Amino acid sequence: MEMGTGDRAYDCSDTIGRLYRYLDGELTDERRAAIQRHLDECPPCVEVYDFEAELRQVVANRCKDHVPQALVDRVRDALAEEERRQASGPA
Repeated sequence: MEMGTGDRAYDCSDTIGRLYRYLDGELTDERRAAIQRHLDECPPCVEVYDFEAELRQVVANRCKDHVPQALVDRVRDALAEEERRQASGPA
């Protein structure tokens, strides 16, 4: 799937990069509104959004087992490290 071009390419990259936090409701109202505007105008990004939203629903419905706290902590730490890595830009 090809993302937008020109200035929209940055918007697509930014939108996809923040999609998980958007789905988790972890963004400011301003950032959520900007992403929603982009999704309203960008079918490729909506496809990614729809897939991720559906995947979360499937996981929520099918994965009801208890997850050990140690695993939760490791995943949270790995996600935070990845976010820090992406925020610092290319090496």
